[in-house]
This record gives sequence, C-alpha cells and structure tokens, in this order.
Amino acid sequence: MFSCRRGRPLVCGLIVLALGMAALGGAASLGLVTPGVAEQREADRAGNKRDTLRLGIVPQQSASKLAAAWGPLAAYLSERTGTGVVFMTTKNIPTFEACLRDGAFDIAYMNPYHYVVFSERSGYRALAHQTDRKLRGLMVVRQDSGVASINDLDGSVIAFPSPGAFGASVVPRAEMLAKGISFTPRYVKSHDSVYRAVAAGLADAGGGVTRTFNSTGQEVRDQLRVVFRTDAYTPHAIATSEAVSDGMRDSLRDALLTLATDAPDLLTPLGMSGFEAATDESWNDVRTLGLRPEQAGLEEIDTISCPFD
Repeated sequence: MFSCRRGRPLVCGLIVLALGMAALGGAASLGLVTPGVAEQREADRAGNKRDTLRLGIVPQQSASKLAAAWGPLAAYLSERTGTGVVFMTTKNIPTFEACLRDGAFDIAYMNPYHYVVFSERSGYRALAHQTDRKLRGLMVVRQDSGVASINDLDGSVIAFPSPGAFGASVVPRAEMLAKGISFTPRYVKSHDSVYRAVAAGLADAGGGVTRTFNSTGQEVRDQLRVVFRTDAYTPHAIATSEAVSDGMRDSLRDALLTLATDAPDLLTPLGMSGFEAATDESWNDVRTLGLRPEQAGLEEIDTISCPFD
C-alpha cells in the first residue's frame, strides 16, 4: 500500500505540493501545479533536456479536482521511475489539444479520438489504458424532466464539454444525428459544468461519461438521471511522446500495470480499478468510425496556442 508513513519523504512532499496547489485553481488551470515550470521552459528554449516528465491530463473536470486525483499518481511514477513526473493540465480541451499537437506533454492521458489523431500527427505512442472498462457516452436530464428517451430530445438545447470530448460529445452527437434527432449544442468547457448546467435548468440535457458522472458532486448527481448511453469504445489512452525513451516507457508501463497491487489507493480517486498494456491497434474501433477532424472540433486547432513550450 502506498503511504506517506512508509519513509517516502520526497514522494509525500510531492503529493502535498500537488494537493496544496490544487487549491490555487487559477494557476492549476494553466497546468502550473509545481514550482520551476517557468525556469524549465527557459531551459528547454536553450536546448537543454528536461529533467522531469510532464504528465498532461485532459481537462474533463476542474483543475483542482484533477490535481487531487492525478497528483499522487504523478508522485508515485516519480518514485518508481527515478525521474520527476509533474502533473499538468490546461484551462480547456481545445488548449489541451494544442499541447498534444505540439508534443508538449511527455506522458498524456487523452481521449480515444485524440489518440487516433495525435499518434499520427505528433507521434504519441500508446502505453496503457484503463482495464476492464469500455468508454460509453451518456446523456443526462433533470430528474423532473419529461424526457423518457433519446428521441424526446429532438429540438432540445444540449450541453457538451467541448466539440472534441469523445465520449461526452463526439459520439453522442454522431449517434443522435444518425437517428435524425436535431439539437442545439452548447459547449461549457468541462464535464462537471455540463452536469451543473443541466441541474440548474440551463440546458435540456447534457453529454458526459460514466466515470465523471459518478465522481461529480452528490448534490448535483441526485438531481439528474441518465436517459441514453452510447455504444462502447476503447477507453482513454495513456501515451508517451517521441521524446520518451523505450527504457523509460518500460518503467512507466511496469509502474502502471502493477498499480492495482502496489498502490490501489491511488486508483480510487481516478474511478479506475487498474491499467492494462495497450498498443496502437487498441484504438482501431475508433478509427473505424471514420471521423473527420471538423466533426471533433479540431478544424481550428492550428489557431490555438499551447501555454507550454
């Protein structure tokens, strides 16, 4: 069991730091959850190799919530690999996509369509994905809504995190359009914002995924019910950039695959039971959808800047 009471002062210090900075929501929204990032960026510009690995997490939820969940895992990977791993995120999904485009993250947790695109465009290589779980999108409405099925949403205003959120936006939109259901999309930046918008009556329905719906606040979740679930796909990828060596990839993979037995407490806040090894072919089910970049909100990606050099 991974514990701060077992003589791991460096790792425990990193965990405390990540959790402390999570409270600074403004800084965390830019991924600035550890000190020295600005100095490291200057070193990168000067041509020096980074001595830490950047772990980029897709911003499905608030930066503070992501830091609380993923910061301890970053510290654990630091201990297991002997190389510092720094948690980072961005203010929204389009900015995260721009950072994937630039290869700004050494390790990234990205949605299935992101992996299909950025494995080809930016050279990210599959490492692992959540075990024993497929990714399904879902549609929620208020408990007191008269909507009984997806067909009742024709002509509705529907909240989505962003155009490129695979399970919560891309797949539900595609399946609704295939059924001839018309709707007006409203993009609200995060999964949590979708659930709050629907609960507040600001949208007739909203797209999400099981993991984030189960982890949203009880007071919001109790006001909602699921009326539709999409087909199932290979879940989010953990992938590494071209800059990560094969030896480091092996160390990272070993740490992830043994997490369920070595430090299961770190998986609970992630809403996962473990990780399994993945290859590029693991996401062929997503490739068969034949999605175009504009269908996933990527048509303007080259106009967006990543805040990390």
